Formats: sequence, C-alpha cells, structure tokens
Amino acid sequence: MLAAKTLPLSSHHTKITIYPKPNRTFPCTLFPTTRTRKSRVKATSRLKLSAPEFAAKTRVRILSEALLFIQKFRGKTVVVKYGGAAIKSEALQASVIADLVLLSCVGLHIVFVLGTGPEINHWLNRLGIEPNFHNGLRVNNASTMEVVALVLVRNVNKKLVALINKTGATAIGQSVIDGRLFVARLSPNSKKLGLVGDIASVEPLALRPLIDNYHFPVIASVAADGAGQMYNVNADTAAGELAVTLGADKLILLTDVAGILEDRDDPESLVKEIDIKGVKKMMKEGRIVGEMIPKVNCCVRSLAQGVRTTSIIDGRLEHSLLLEILSDEGAGTMITG
Repeated sequence: MLAAKTLPLSSHHTKITIYPKPNRTFPCTLFPTTRTRKSRVKATSRLKLSAPEFAAKTRVRILSEALLFIQKFRGKTVVVKYGGAAIKSEALQASVIADLVLLSCVGLHIVFVLGTGPEINHWLNRLGIEPNFHNGLRVNNASTMEVVALVLVRNVNKKLVALINKTGATAIGQSVIDGRLFVARLSPNSKKLGLVGDIASVEPLALRPLIDNYHFPVIASVAADGAGQMYNVNADTAAGELAVTLGADKLILLTDVAGILEDRDDPESLVKEIDIKGVKKMMKEGRIVGEMIPKVNCCVRSLAQGVRTTSIIDGRLEHSLLLEILSDEGAGTMITG
C-alpha cells in the first residue's frame, strides 16, 4: 500500500494530505526523436506537393513536433483553472473541451477548477445586486453567496460536464464540499470580503480514482467549514492548492488577458517567461495590480510547494491549452521557480 504524508503549507497554514502517484509507465515510441525541426522543414520544402498532400504533410509534421511535449507530460497531472472569456464564448468553450479531450488521449490527467466571475456578475446584475471587489477578490454577503453557489455548482458546472460527456469522454461535476475535498475556514479578511473562505485542509482521496482512470473532475470552488457554513473560495487559490496536493506537474490559469505585461498599458509587452524573483520584483514596483495579484500569488505559492511550472494564459485564444502545453510558443506567461 502506498503511504500518505501530511504537510503544512507555511504561507497560510493549510493542512494537506499528499498521496503518491500510482506507478505507471507509458511506452511512447511512435516517432523518431533524433531529427531536428529544421531538417524536417527543409525536407518538406524540396517536395512539390498538391494542396491536399501539403496539408497532410503539415499535420504529420505538427504531430511529430508535438511528440517531445507529449513525452514530457504523458502520465502527469495538469490542473487548469477555467474561466473568463473561455467560458463566456461557446466557440472558445468548444475549443477548450477539444483540447482537454486530446490531451487526455495522449496521456495527461486534467483537473478543471471553475472560475466564472463574468457569469456570476451577470446573474447578480439580473437580480439587482451590485458586484463588489477588494484587491481583485469578490466581496460576498449572504445574497451574493447564494448566487455564487447557484452559478458555480448547478449552472456552469453541469453545463460543462454535459458538453465534455457529449464528446464521449467522462466528466464528473462536483464542488469542493463533495467528499470533503476542501474544508474551509472564515478568511481573516472577512470584514472586507464577507463570506470568503480560506482552505483549512485538502483531502483528495475521492478524487484520485477519477484522475487515475482519465476522467475529468470539474470542480466548483464553493467550500464549507465543519459546521456546514458555505464560503466562496477564490478559484485561483483552489486550483493552486489542488495542484500542490495532487503533485501536479503544471498549473494553468486561464484569463481574459494575454498574461503578465511588462507595461500593463501596452498589450504587446507580454512577458513570456519569468521566475519567482522577477515576478515579485514586478509586484513590488506596482506593475502587477488588480485581479492579476491573486493569480500571481497563487502561482508563487504553488511553485514554492513543489509544482514544477505555472502559467497564466490567454483564454481568448483558440486552443490556448494546446499552445501552452504542446508548443514552445505558449499562450501567455510561464512562471518558474
């Protein structure tokens, strides 16, 4: 039997239980890996091909070039915080679902955590409730909390599960209350944020069989404390804690912006890759503000506790997950330790 161990999270005193991954091996020798990208391009350019032949050759070359990335992530767990434009747009929803099914087919374990700020705001406005934020975090009173739970657990969660299942894959929708995945406690910032919870403990026992069998957990970040009081937990934070607990190789946060910008007023100044030291310097200088602050803090905490890489990517791009995982180009900003 695999032994489990419990570790404290030094940043906010969260208790997590980490379970070793099953010992799985994946032979992956579909294509030779010794040829360089340059040599393949040259070989193709010497041939006179018809349009259909060229398209076929291009698809094969792309698949061959993706092999190194597939080998790198095959059998690994990737936690994705899914929200923003990628949820609002039906076309982008279809793109994300196609990406995750493909990634599962090549051997990745994908865990989805829902963050549906725009959808929550839409329903709050319909009910005449003004959305309020403090330092990028939603302020929740009792009325807001009812809407958050309704949208996250019943509406968006089940709709996404149905769309994934439609592809022939198997998705299971749940909140972090189910199986006591998270136990929450009232945030020290409750005077400013209301019914917002911090994560007191994480127990992934009920999640493991789903992940190991290549099913898709779709998780809403509505948690409860030991007395049953429900809290809204920031979805970025929830995704980060899950990534640490599951021993994930990568954490991806889908957003409505290109990533971290060198100059936040210049959308062309994207920072493609940065380490913890660099991102902390940018925060100190005031170049990372608003809703980007909790996202960056989440990435930094996750890296400090063992997640190999984290990325904040542009969910407005079609197939942004494939671009981030299966290419050198990426789809936003990668933050490393």
